[in-house]
Amino acid sequence: MKKSLAIIFLPWIWILVLYLPASAQQLPSGPDREGGTHLGSCTSIMAGRLATTDGSVITSHTCDGPYRTWVEIFPHMKYVPGTKHATFTGVLAPAKTNSDTGNVRRTGEIPEAEETFSFLNTAYPCLNEKQLAIGETTIEGRKELRNSEGIFYIEELEKIALQRCSRAREAIALIGKLAEQYGYGDYAECITIADTKEVWQLEISGSGKGRPSALWCAARIPDDQVGISANMPRISAIDFNNPDLFIYSTGLKKTARDLGYWDGKEPLKFWKVISSYGRAYGTRELFVLKTLDPDLRVSEDSTEIPFSVKPDRKLSVRDIFSLFRETYEGTPLDMTKNLVVSRTIRNDKGEEVTRPVKSPAASSWMGSDLRELLNQLKPGVVEFKYCIAQDWCSYSHVIQCRSWLPDEVGAVAWLSFDNPALSPRIPVFSGVQRLPESFRHCGQLQYNPEAAVWSFRETNRLAEIRWERGRKIIEPAVKQLEDKAFSELPAVEGKVTELVKQGRNGEARQYVTSYTNDFANAAIKRWQELKGTFWTIFGMGF
Repeated sequence: MKKSLAIIFLPWIWILVLYLPASAQQLPSGPDREGGTHLGSCTSIMAGRLATTDGSVITSHTCDGPYRTWVEIFPHMKYVPGTKHATFTGVLAPAKTNSDTGNVRRTGEIPEAEETFSFLNTAYPCLNEKQLAIGETTIEGRKELRNSEGIFYIEELEKIALQRCSRAREAIALIGKLAEQYGYGDYAECITIADTKEVWQLEISGSGKGRPSALWCAARIPDDQVGISANMPRISAIDFNNPDLFIYSTGLKKTARDLGYWDGKEPLKFWKVISSYGRAYGTRELFVLKTLDPDLRVSEDSTEIPFSVKPDRKLSVRDIFSLFRETYEGTPLDMTKNLVVSRTIRNDKGEEVTRPVKSPAASSWMGSDLRELLNQLKPGVVEFKYCIAQDWCSYSHVIQCRSWLPDEVGAVAWLSFDNPALSPRIPVFSGVQRLPESFRHCGQLQYNPEAAVWSFRETNRLAEIRWERGRKIIEPAVKQLEDKAFSELPAVEGKVTELVKQGRNGEARQYVTSYTNDFANAAIKRWQELKGTFWTIFGMGF
């Protein structure tokens, strides 16, 4: 009786679970989350300039969780001497618009710079006008190291670095200095910092009780390699004699020894200092590195894997896009591998043939309620795996920094809202001065058709309901917009380069601003059209 009722109601349960916005669903926690207990998770993939097909340096970020989705360009500013820069927490929280500060709390202040760069102000600020780019991923640190008296949270450090720095090493030095001087009050974090020459992974935590300070270390991804951070501390043994690969906090050896996290004899492995988890990687890190380096061999009881790998071929930025669409489909990690049904069809000879096919309703974005129901019907049929593409992603970006192009067009943040496997990527150049009005509205607290995120979220949820059918519509649409961007990119770059050569930098910035806004509005319009297509298909039922 229970089984038959479940079969009757299963399609409607599927609809309810999948069509709910991500923030309304129960996000995985505890054992579902590869060592994570905080709400939401993020992934950052980095590539050195010799590991990419065009010489780009790449960093990236998926902002997984119920964070704000309003986005703006914070302008280039000048300040009178003596101005103070206030520091805050709560700027990540959902808000109706960018002027809603109900969740924001002031933590302190520092002297303001006399002049600051403009930057792309996502929840975790990510790109400035000088081609400095930052990705982020929260990591599992020791709770006893947190000191809430520290005034800095990671998003504030990212913001200040983007406002004041043009190079990765400069940003690392500033972040480290400020965190040590004024105290780091957040949980442990990783930020991945890139410029036109190199990319670094910086891991940071508080320093425990007493005067607030910080423990931190930055490790450079070798130019011909690719790295990944996905909610796990990854920096292993520090070579204290190699400043080209490692930069670290003042007195790190003494502090680690005094706290009892290092015996002073073995190599100092930074991940062991700031974390008690017991290993330095999870499923996402291992999957990406083995995908890029198929010869990588790691035993099941390994506590570490390589910090980075040299890929078996150079990667384009579109290859990185593909990694961010990963759900492990077709691998042993695929959550849908057991969700098959028998279908009877006629072959070329007119004979009836019964064969197993994946259920049209199967997808890797099933909510916890649906997974629980399916596992009640058949224990173990769905084993949750935290894949890279998640539909509770607020936004994501893949950022290229390119030394051979002027700053106005040299860096481009390929920005998408919602599920990175289903949404198109919008090119936001480092010279862009404003974004569409719809980007100024947050869509996390409630349904808001004025918010850009909902133009994508509604369509994406409809596509997921019968994914094997929906993907045939939405995946070609993603590719079409991607093809459009990359076919137009050379002309955009050429136009801007010529304007800059002529000293018409203001016109160059206006040009990329118009292009980004036109592309964004076209993507929004296309996804609104697709929403109509899906409702036409599903109007009589799912």
